[in-house]
Amino acid sequence: MLISDCLSCNDAGHLVISGCDTVDLARQYGTPLYVMSEDKIRETCRRYVSSFQTNYGGNGRPIYASKAFSCKEIYRIVLSEGLDVEVVSGGELYTALQAGVPASKIHFQGNNKSIGEIVYAVESGVGDIVVDHPSELMQIQRAAAENSTVASISFRIKPGIDAHTHDFIRTGQIDSKFGIDLISGEAMEAVRTALTMDHIVLKGLHCHIGSQILEKEPFVHAAEVMLDFYAQIRDELGVVFEHLNLGGGFGIKYRDEDLTIPYEEYMAAVSVAVHSKCKAKELPTPKIFIEPGRSIVGEAGITLYTVGSVKEIPGVRNYVTIDGGMFDNPRYALYQADYTCLIANKADQPADYIATIAGKCCESGDLIQEHTALQTPMEGDLLVVLSTGAYNYSMASNYNRNLKPACVMVSEGESRIVIKAETYEDLVRNDV
Repeated sequence: MLISDCLSCNDAGHLVISGCDTVDLARQYGTPLYVMSEDKIRETCRRYVSSFQTNYGGNGRPIYASKAFSCKEIYRIVLSEGLDVEVVSGGELYTALQAGVPASKIHFQGNNKSIGEIVYAVESGVGDIVVDHPSELMQIQRAAAENSTVASISFRIKPGIDAHTHDFIRTGQIDSKFGIDLISGEAMEAVRTALTMDHIVLKGLHCHIGSQILEKEPFVHAAEVMLDFYAQIRDELGVVFEHLNLGGGFGIKYRDEDLTIPYEEYMAAVSVAVHSKCKAKELPTPKIFIEPGRSIVGEAGITLYTVGSVKEIPGVRNYVTIDGGMFDNPRYALYQADYTCLIANKADQPADYIATIAGKCCESGDLIQEHTALQTPMEGDLLVVLSTGAYNYSMASNYNRNLKPACVMVSEGESRIVIKAETYEDLVRNDV
């Protein structure tokens, strides 16, 4: 029921995260409130780093996919644990640089980077601009020429693999807005073009097949397909690339019934395929990158809410209203994402009350979960949603002019603010 090993229940029956009583956190910081376990984040980072030593002799590195959760403090934490950083917008790039991430350790993704973002990346000296389309390649060439520099790039390739996940988060198949198609020959032509450019150095290729994947086989297949392409490039163009980025998408536990795979098993299975394919094709093993995001921060985060009214409609459903909603977590409204919810101040009691968790937005679809089991709720109780560390704060909005909540980082019983709660003054700051 508690999903993550950073969570526990104390003698008062309250939910505890990394030694901090959630009831105390709500009293101190208010609700809604994002809470992140620094201990859990660091532990997961270290597991990934260790797996590269085990499987590749250190020839590679995990890259934190910061679209899952972006703020200055998370960049500082992952950098200190030996990870590179992936960004997907000028805003994420700016935040990472402000947090002290060296530009050489930044990988800039995105399917439609603006001219301004490309120029910013080139001028900042970003270590790897991941090109999503041939037209973007031309834009980077121009920006690098104007700055009298050489831009380091890789290509995002669509390997034609359809991972078993929600339609909205499948990204490796041919019908995707992301990347350059492998099967049609578009990718080979892009490689040929890049190799002729004097302000571009093509260092490797990238693929990403989807998110919240709970199987090893799609990752193994993607590695094999990409290395076959590496061998084709070597044979036809005489070029051997420096690195291969196999993306992320490793699944996490949102519910007890989610059959997650230890990250080490993903890594081991893929490494066997990489070493085997490289040996068969007589390729030197490239430096391997992966891009975990959700799996680093997802289970490390929870969101706390105060229960408002409890509306019981006999024979229909029970609505438990909270002081947050789709403005701080839109994932259920977007694609019916599963979550585990409980009453944090009654965490030791049986979850025998079936409820629909309703947000405060003026929108009938503003729900967090439907027909989910809770401890019997009352007005003023503290409701918690588990595994909200990824794609909650990062997707938050000011819908209905609601305020984005604060985010607190906790470690060994201590807490600190890493993102301040918005104020009404923040809401009108840019109004004219």
